[in-house]
Amino acid sequence: MEYDPITKEITRNALINIADEMFWTSIRTAKSSIFYDTYDFSVALTNIDGEILSIGIGVPGFIGIMDFTAKYTKEYCEREGISMEPGDVFVVNNPYVSGTHLNDVGVVMPIYINEEMVGMAVAKGHINDIGGTNPGSWGPASTEIYQEGLIIPPVKLYRRGERNRDVFDVIRYNSRIPDYAIGDLEALVAALRVGNKRIQELASKYGKEVLKQAFNDILNDGEKLALSGIKKLPKGEFYAEDYLDDSGTNETPMKIHARVKITEDEVIVDFSGNPPAVNAPINSPYPATVAAARIVFMALVAPREPYNGGIARRFKVIAPEGTIFNPKWPAPTSVYWETMTYAADLLWKALAPHVPDKLSAGHFLSVVAEIIAGVDPRKNEYVVLVEPNPGGWGGHGEGDGESGLVAFADGETLASSVEILEQRYPLIVDRYTLNTLDGVGPGKYRGGFGIIKDYRLLADGFIFTTGINRAKFPPWGLNGGCSGTLNYMAIIRDGKEIMRVRKITNFPLRKNDVVSIRSAGGGGYGDPFERDPNLVLNDVLNEYITIEDARKYYGVVIEGEWPNYRVNLEETEKIRRELKQSGRRECVSLPQGIKAYYGVYRGE
Repeated sequence: MEYDPITKEITRNALINIADEMFWTSIRTAKSSIFYDTYDFSVALTNIDGEILSIGIGVPGFIGIMDFTAKYTKEYCEREGISMEPGDVFVVNNPYVSGTHLNDVGVVMPIYINEEMVGMAVAKGHINDIGGTNPGSWGPASTEIYQEGLIIPPVKLYRRGERNRDVFDVIRYNSRIPDYAIGDLEALVAALRVGNKRIQELASKYGKEVLKQAFNDILNDGEKLALSGIKKLPKGEFYAEDYLDDSGTNETPMKIHARVKITEDEVIVDFSGNPPAVNAPINSPYPATVAAARIVFMALVAPREPYNGGIARRFKVIAPEGTIFNPKWPAPTSVYWETMTYAADLLWKALAPHVPDKLSAGHFLSVVAEIIAGVDPRKNEYVVLVEPNPGGWGGHGEGDGESGLVAFADGETLASSVEILEQRYPLIVDRYTLNTLDGVGPGKYRGGFGIIKDYRLLADGFIFTTGINRAKFPPWGLNGGCSGTLNYMAIIRDGKEIMRVRKITNFPLRKNDVVSIRSAGGGGYGDPFERDPNLVLNDVLNEYITIEDARKYYGVVIEGEWPNYRVNLEETEKIRRELKQSGRRECVSLPQGIKAYYGVYRGE
């Protein structure tokens, strides 16, 4: 068939639709709610070299992971003399070269047309338990990767379409929830089969050579799109620094930084000079570091365009091996996201003052994930609840920050459905509300609110694990806005809050204990004294803030009785003038008493 621009566009959109169909195939066939309800996985198609042609919705953090997974699998097979044949499916979870942490298991299928390999179908998703010392296979206590679960090099899960029972059995016997682990793995494989089938259909319609040409042109168009976006960015060198709450082993904060260079034709992010990798699971593997930074790059150059690997050709990430942003074997990585997210946030923070139309003030940043695991007495089955939780985003030049939205790295993932949680696990959701308790960063446009979600356990014998950042150093404000608040979780026993934590491993829960998840409010944008008094009034009427807060943070005087509150404009102008002249400004107080427990919890 003759190749022309129309054929290219048809192919481009077909590839996007194929990736979406792959995604929904996994949704419909998955065993665990973290797939079918939360969407903690992603799928993609690549060319022969592993460059992304299209990627399904899901975890944006996997944008930078899928090509690493495909390339590593192909390179490993070539190096080890392993054939990649039609119908083969490889499984891999080596985080240092193909991903993130051991839970994120990847599967790769070579795509052949007329006996020639032309690309790969790839999928990666969070398997809720892959073995290791801790239920859920992650937690802040590990000191080396061997404690974090089963390590899988690229091996054939399927050989020429036939199930490799030996590999399935190894995975099954290393998981505390084997039926769920295998079921979710098969859901990822199902997506690959759909991708391969649809590519075959395209090839039968347009021919192999036309498809190969379209693949090349799609990637080249992505590169041109990136170049166009880069030309609109400010040129020069930019810098940002921040602090991780601790080193993962003690309370000492860890200073981190990034340098950003923007030229006429590329963007370079340099993480040189950051601390070495630590004997704690907060290390971010290089693919994860790249993935996080790519998300911000996409927001800068092509925020509304489908991603493909050509866009990444004009973006480089430097992270010296052996550092916290590029650890070496056997450094643990199971809670990698709590550092990976800072790789993006540093780039974000460095550039936000210069592109306020593209980037907001700082958001709650953390995944705010928890593990609640134990034997469900209703069915005598071991269960593992793992989920990301939403929080508050930063204010921006056009409005307030979003409330109750998952962090940037989770993107299209969803907050868990209350109905599914209560059906699948022995718990009740006592409360699910915006976190007005801790507040947000005031500003001309305030930050968005985090959430409070309370789980009451209906059974004994469960454990609780979490590892959270932004629990000491809040989301940053922008252009004169105040910083936001902090992430943490609380344990409530017999109606009393007995602890606030940001790191804890295997805390023993009792029946009727409440795990209270509390995510941070975002940073504010602009001077709080420039906020429209009517917006402040609306926040009071909506019970987001009190009348006292309106005066304290915004200099707005509100009078009358609810629901007939009104703004006293004369007094508001007077107070704001006095506050500005005095230079006094108050930001919200930060939550206190948030503890970290290093190692497996053994009691106070």
